Amino acid sequence: MKPIPALLGASALALSAGTALADYTLTILHTNDFHARFEPLSRFDSGCSAEDNAEGKCFGGSARLVTAIADARARAGNSILVDGGDQFQGTLFYTYYKGAMAAEMMNKMEYDAMTVGNHEFNHGPEVLRGFIDSVGFPILMSNADFTGEPLLIDALEKSVILERGGERLGLIGLTPEDTHELSSPGPHVHFHDPIPAVREEIAKLEAEGINKIIVLSHSGYGLDLEIAAAVPEIDVIVGGHTNTLLSNTHEGAVGPYPTMVGTTAIVQAYAYGKFLGELNVTFDDDGVLTEAVGDPLIMDADVIEDSSTVARIAELAVPLDEIRNEIVAEAAAPIEGDRSVCRAVECEMGNLITDAMLDRVKDQGIQIAFQNGGGIRASIDVGEITKGEVLTVLPFQNTLSTFQVTGAVLRAALENGVSQVEDGAGRFPQVAGLRFSWSPDAEPGSRVGDVMVEMPDGLEPLDPEKTYGVVSNNYVRGGGDGYAMFGTEATNVYDYGPDLADVVAEYLAERIPYTPFVAERISRN
Repeated sequence: MKPIPALLGASALALSAGTALADYTLTILHTNDFHARFEPLSRFDSGCSAEDNAEGKCFGGSARLVTAIADARARAGNSILVDGGDQFQGTLFYTYYKGAMAAEMMNKMEYDAMTVGNHEFNHGPEVLRGFIDSVGFPILMSNADFTGEPLLIDALEKSVILERGGERLGLIGLTPEDTHELSSPGPHVHFHDPIPAVREEIAKLEAEGINKIIVLSHSGYGLDLEIAAAVPEIDVIVGGHTNTLLSNTHEGAVGPYPTMVGTTAIVQAYAYGKFLGELNVTFDDDGVLTEAVGDPLIMDADVIEDSSTVARIAELAVPLDEIRNEIVAEAAAPIEGDRSVCRAVECEMGNLITDAMLDRVKDQGIQIAFQNGGGIRASIDVGEITKGEVLTVLPFQNTLSTFQVTGAVLRAALENGVSQVEDGAGRFPQVAGLRFSWSPDAEPGSRVGDVMVEMPDGLEPLDPEKTYGVVSNNYVRGGGDGYAMFGTEATNVYDYGPDLADVVAEYLAERIPYTPFVAERISRN
């Protein structure tokens, strides 16, 4: 274990004012949760028109990142570029190209390493393997046993040693322990506690003489704080998964950049390529972190788009234009679908989606609709709504599932849905056809209070013995996001309904202009 200097404080950002001749400086450039946002974004994190982009109203996009990364490298001199996971899934680009476009753009930006996010498994080990074979840098995942998966056993690495500026750096990757619930890794990949996994890799790296440890963690900000406290040998954690903005200057930041836990600097740069993280660190000759300063750089109109990247993305977008530019509806007001809202409270987009679900199957004896908040990926602005915008909100190609469960199973499902709200988990339930109350102060498993089902004659209490008809998406019905009870207890199951995005688009088309709303379906005690 490396020595810990007494001057280091838990909340310090700059840990020492001066540097000695033997000190080693490094700039860590980083992204996370990009989710196939190759084109610029609106302020709602959804698509941004060419006109708005020309007027300086847009953010992000790969063309801005290319420019910003080149500029940052020139400033730094000695740098690495890494990613905290979830390059996959989120727009039509991923739907059409899977991981190939992400590989092309990351190769162009010359990334040095990436950790596996849960969404990298969305289409199984096959698509992940194709991506790994296409990139020119290592893909890391230490807290999983993938020795039984032939497609990954010789493709992923738990850790890697990079040489930069005359020094060797140890990089370790982490993937969510519940990826088997969040995605589709298949039966041969088994995920484990990140803390012992990191300790094991650090021991191997230290045996190789490595004294500078960087963890690429797709574990979420809250768990990163725990990992840093439990494993003080880590120098830097580059995070992801919770789309957390850490910053000393930008509005809405959850914490400082970096957040210090002992001598470990934790960073995360929101999501969707809207920011480029830039952390400047200094190590002394013993590999002790003595300084960590920086801030995420916003990819706004002041960052000039790289022209060759703009042209290439336009070329790749040609097959998608006919699909996404089709105008399907109109919104009378912005429809709120931000993850910070839909994973914590009843949200406008959740009501739209569940109402559309229920409307589609109302003649099948279905009473209740259930949508995981994590499946809602964007808001929609006021005015015309394109099919591309709907697909950005619902990019996962989920189908409608109908089934029957008892009231007791429904209550268990609601308990699961509110069990991890404090972590921003995607399992939070958006509903139609019922109303429920819950208490965030109660213990998980006993948070749900009154549950009322909407019947033709009015509301009635949920009956634990009664059987109810439910519609959800096939991911939730199959046990995703912790809804194992739907996978094991459901009867009369049909998982092969229409695509959820098509259902919502058609529902909107029948209600022009659509007016978003919340209706006290979910209340807190």
